[in-house]
Amino acid sequence: MDATTWPGTVLILGLSFLALILLIGTAATVHEFRKLKISATVQEDLRQLVRRYEQLAENTMDAQQRMSTDLSDVRARATSIEQILRTVE
Repeated sequence: MDATTWPGTVLILGLSFLALILLIGTAATVHEFRKLKISATVQEDLRQLVRRYEQLAENTMDAQQRMSTDLSDVRARATSIEQILRTVE
C-alpha cells in the first residue's frame, strides 16, 4: 500500500480547489457572455420596433394630410354644387 503524505494531500486538495475555481470562473464568464448577447439581441429588436413605429407614424401622418386635402376639395366641390343648385332654383 502506498501511503499518501500530508504535503501530497494538501497539494492534491489545492490543485482540486484551483481547478474548481477555474471551472466556476469559466462558467460565470460564459453565463455573463450569454446574458450580454441576449441583452444585445433584445435591444436590437427594440430598435427595429421603434423604427417600424416611426415609419408607421410617418405613413399615417402622410395619409391624414392627404385625406385632409381630399376632404377640403370635396367640401369646396359641395359648396360649388350647392351654389349652382341655388342659382337653378
